[in-house]
Amino acid sequence: MARHLITSALPYINGIKHLGNMVGSMLPADVYSRYLRQRGHDVLYICATDEHGTPAELAAKELGLPVDEFCAQAHDAQKAVYDGFALAFDYFGRSSSEQNVEITQHFARKLKENGFIEERAIRQVYSPTDGRFLPDRYVEGTCPHCGYDKARGDQCENCTRVLDPTDLIEPRSAISGSTDLEVRETKHLFLLQSKLQHEVEAWVAAHEHQWPQLASSIARKWLTEGLHDRAITRDLDWGVPVPADTWPELAAEGKVFYVWFDAPIEYIGATKEWSDRDPENRDWKSWWFDVDTDVRYTEFMAKDNVPFHTVMFPATELGVREPWKKVDVVKAFNWLTYYGGKFSTSQKRGVFTDQALEVLPADYWRYFLIANAPESDDSSFTWEHFTATVNKDLADTLGNFVNRVLSFSRKRFGDDVPAGAVAGEAEAKLGEEIARLLAEYEEHMEALQFRKAAAALRALWSAGNSYLEEKAPWLEIKTDQEAAALTLRTAMNLIHLYAVVSEPFIPTSAAAMRSAYALKDDTATWVTAEQARSLDAVPAGTPFTVPPVLFAKLTEDDLEAYKERFGGEAA
Repeated sequence: MARHLITSALPYINGIKHLGNMVGSMLPADVYSRYLRQRGHDVLYICATDEHGTPAELAAKELGLPVDEFCAQAHDAQKAVYDGFALAFDYFGRSSSEQNVEITQHFARKLKENGFIEERAIRQVYSPTDGRFLPDRYVEGTCPHCGYDKARGDQCENCTRVLDPTDLIEPRSAISGSTDLEVRETKHLFLLQSKLQHEVEAWVAAHEHQWPQLASSIARKWLTEGLHDRAITRDLDWGVPVPADTWPELAAEGKVFYVWFDAPIEYIGATKEWSDRDPENRDWKSWWFDVDTDVRYTEFMAKDNVPFHTVMFPATELGVREPWKKVDVVKAFNWLTYYGGKFSTSQKRGVFTDQALEVLPADYWRYFLIANAPESDDSSFTWEHFTATVNKDLADTLGNFVNRVLSFSRKRFGDDVPAGAVAGEAEAKLGEEIARLLAEYEEHMEALQFRKAAAALRALWSAGNSYLEEKAPWLEIKTDQEAAALTLRTAMNLIHLYAVVSEPFIPTSAAAMRSAYALKDDTATWVTAEQARSLDAVPAGTPFTVPPVLFAKLTEDDLEAYKERFGGEAA
């Protein structure tokens, strides 16, 4: 059985992330990790805050804090939100760690040794007003490709085209807003991606059949346009320093590595952080070094991160000429929009993850986001859609089933699961349906098709309601108590099954369902097809309790309150 290494794109340190960030990387990675663990796989889920580059410096400057202090506080604030969403990272690290510095500098030395890094003199934007060279994100202006007037000097947020600061129309300093900019000569290190073009093409060709079309098409677009040599150092005070033993002049000038050079390496760095906390029992190299046939590596990210993970980082790993593990599957997502407009951290538009948890518990958000994940196209968040989904799927289909089965059984048969008659034709039919839907659910989860998996899970919940409506124990009990007891015992076993298989999506609610039963030895991590057919995991006589309502139904007043607080249309 393969070991599974899972990473999600590192969230930038500059502020709490919005729902689009959550569904585009961390949440689906968590759902998949939880599923694989339940199926008995050895899983390592790694993530970290991306702490280098201009966003960190600009955010710290805005708050009047030293950048290292800002990053420490922001890391803890983000981690608290992810804990609130029940993201079960094996480790959530920091790209400013000593481990990442060590490994990034190692990669750079090896790339130079192999002829894939060279020092070049370039002309760079300089601001006399600010008294410094301006790295890419310190320059803003109009994108020459799409006309977006808030494009940054590294990439246009609107059309995703990679840019250089000198490409921008009407550029201005992001520090002072000054348009009094000059172009002066300075030296930087360049990663010679052009020399690695054919190797990257061959690597992509060998792996893209496992990727969704979104990921492969973006990688192919970059390769078709040709890989260009890219500057991998910047003039910043905060970042992984250029090693003085290899580039003394640049180190003396205070050059640091470009954030998109060191950030993917932090996947490795964070794994070493994890390992260094318990070195006797953890070996980071067993996940990353010379393990291609043993570890299956899956990355989760939104589409704007795809080029760096399918082209730039693989080029880096290939150029090092060491057997570092490369990604097997790139699970890319489109964007979640807010009423058709973009969520925006910088413009504070849309629902942010800390605000979401203030409104409702995490399971409401986890289920809605995965059930509407932007896989094949962009998808839109609206409060109307959110309210309808919560009420129909969570409150009516699952929550109501759990509450009415347990409440009715307790009222009529007491605090133990009733025995009742022997299972008959209706139960056999139900078992076959549950086994079929469970197999469908498993198939979609294995294929990383999250919307389809959510639909299969919803169908599992619906099957219980259909069985209950067909058997109608509230009528059966008037003429045949044994038949009614059988129906309730079967339905109570369905609740236990739902608790097990729903855990990747709604872990807190799944735990509440499972804890309703006082089973002496409940160690089940998954449900086999045979167990799904027999529905006998909870035997008669098992004590149970009725948990609090799992999902409150949202009202029109709730909807209006949400829209008033967050807006009911795109900005």
